[in-house]
This record gives sequence, structure tokens and C-alpha cells, in this order.
Amino acid sequence: MLNFAKAEYQTRLKKTKQSMEKQGINVLLITDPANISYLTGFNAWSFYVHQLLIVIDQEEEPIWAGRRIDASAAQITTWLSNENILPYSDDHVQSTRKHPMDFVAGILKEKGQSNKTIAAEFDAYYFTARNYIQLTQQLPDATFVDGTTLVNWIRIIKSEQEIEYIKRAATIVTETMYKGIDRIQAGVRECDVVADIFHKQISGTEEFGGDYTSIVPLLPSGEKTSACHLTWTDEVYKEGDPVILELAGCHKRYHSPLARTLVIGKPTSEMEELADVTIEGIEAALDIIKPGVTCEEVELAWKRSIEKRGFEKESRLGYSTGLNYPPDWGEHTASLRSGDQTVLQPNMVFHMIPGIWMDTYGIEISETFRVTESGVEVLANVDRKLFIK
Repeated sequence: MLNFAKAEYQTRLKKTKQSMEKQGINVLLITDPANISYLTGFNAWSFYVHQLLIVIDQEEEPIWAGRRIDASAAQITTWLSNENILPYSDDHVQSTRKHPMDFVAGILKEKGQSNKTIAAEFDAYYFTARNYIQLTQQLPDATFVDGTTLVNWIRIIKSEQEIEYIKRAATIVTETMYKGIDRIQAGVRECDVVADIFHKQISGTEEFGGDYTSIVPLLPSGEKTSACHLTWTDEVYKEGDPVILELAGCHKRYHSPLARTLVIGKPTSEMEELADVTIEGIEAALDIIKPGVTCEEVELAWKRSIEKRGFEKESRLGYSTGLNYPPDWGEHTASLRSGDQTVLQPNMVFHMIPGIWMDTYGIEISETFRVTESGVEVLANVDRKLFIK
């Protein structure tokens, strides 16, 4: 059931160990499910309990440690040998007597790593304060350092197979976006539109199916478009409502996000102007993208474009994206914003989402793009405009 050749996983592991060596790290504890999947293929909805991947610099193969009932998922979805799939008993699960990190510490002691430099993903969603407390108590002679984005930065440049999966996700989000736009009209409930969106996201195309996205569809309407990250209600759409659709396609856990805005009926002149400003800014930013350009320079092109029309956007313009699990499809590495000196390289993928939110309405029009050898490739194929129903 591997989504990539075993050799690709081993190349990723080699790059991880090279980064560990540069940073003086002997052991890397990975709790981010995207990073676990990236290195092993592991794919299950088991991240609500403690699980992790242990990468030891001198060991040829990493160790998966997780709940016993999830060990079979590791056997099915990863390239790891059975002896490196080490489950803890169920009395560790949400227990006040035993903790999974005690089990992990025992593995490290057995492997002779109890006094080494150990990195953990301190700022990952899935690494808790209790994880740190238990590990430091059990391994008092170890030196703990932050390894939060070590694997993420390796993930930022995609292989050709990864790009293919993202392009399939882009095809899914293209069809899903048009499905959502077609269904929205006055008198229709928001939740019914989202139900159709979910159906299309998962059913995908005749050639390939979809996966659950790391973020649910975000569909604020009316004055709620002035706020970020709202989902949907059971209210009906009304004439004159602006509606933001921020969606993604997902295929084999690889995402291609996309946002568009529509108005039911006649848009105000302010909405039309803001949409024009946003589109001009997107195109100005896309025009300069190529290898060698920095993330900061991309954001600056956008900023200069909208400033000419008297607008500004405080939040970042975008971020790297690809493989991920809830609650986010961003990779937590490079951002399109002032001060980010990350140099664009071929096969980096970003979601550029230049939303601008006013007091009573907002506009979001976004694109996911790949950096090519000579420029940029926009991945979805949805008209870049303010849709009017």
C-alpha cells in the first residue's frame, strides 16, 4: 500500500539523518503525523493518541511507536520491518498511571540512547507538555533540543511523484469549486452546499478519488466574510450576500488549496473594486516567481500592487503546502511575507491566499502554485474573478 517506492522513503530518511548530523542530533522524535507519513508511509486516523517515529542516527531503520491496536496499520501502510513496529499496551492510553513517553524512554534506554542529544518537535500540535515532562524525567542524562521543523524543511521540495499527487488534488479542487459555486443561490442552506462539496472532494474524479482535507470547507457568507476561518451554518443564502469558498482537493494526503469569492445578485462597487485589487496583486506576485526569488520579494510585489490602490494586508500572503493531516494543510516552513529570505527552488509548492477583510465584507481569491525550473505553474483551473450569481 506504499504511495511511493521504498527507495524514495529511504532517500528522505537519509536527508533527515544528514540534517540531524549537521545539528548534532543523535535521536529525532517525530510526532507530527505528516512527518511520520513522509518518512514511512504511515497513514491512519490514530493521531488522537500518542504515536511517534524514532529516528536514531546509527540505526538503519526508524522505529514506529504507538498504540497496540494501531500496529497493524503500521504493518499495512509502511515499509518498516515488524521488529521496528513497537506498540505500547492499551493501559497507556489516556491514563494517569502510565504514559506513552515512558514506553518511548524505555526504548531509548534499551538502544543505548539515554545520554545522547535528543530532538523533539516541541512546537508540533501533537507534542504535549506532558510528553516533555515524562521524557526529561525518564531520561535525565539526555540533552533535549528543538527539532520542530527539521523534517518539514526536507519536505518543502517535492519529488515528481509528490507533484503528480498535488496536481491530482488540484484537479479535484477545480471541480469541487465549480460544484460549490453552482450550488450557491438565494434560499439554499449553507450546510446543503457544503454537503455537496464534501461529496465532490471525496469522490474525486473517475480516474482517482479524493481524501479528507486537513481543514474543512470554509464558507462564510454576508457580513461573516469579514472574518477569517469561519465554516458554515444551517442558514439560507440571501440576495446580495457575498460568499467566500476556501477549499482544497486532497489526494493521498497531498493538498491543493483554493479560494474564490462570489456574490448572490449585484455586488457593491466596493466589492468589485476590492476583487480587482486582489486579482491585480495576485498577478503581480505570480509574474515575478521563479527560482532564485525570495519569499519576501513575492510578497513585496503583491504589497506594492495593492498599495497603488490604497489597500494593505497585514497578514502573510501565503505559505508552503503539500502533505498534511488535521488541523492544517500548511507545512510550517516558508511564508510569503516580509522578512522571509527563503529562496524559491523548483518543485516548491505554495498556497498564495491574498484575502483582504473589511469591516462588513471580505474578498478571498487564492492560487496554489508550483515553482518550475524557469517560472511558475498555477495548479488549479478556476476563473480568477469575482463570481456573480
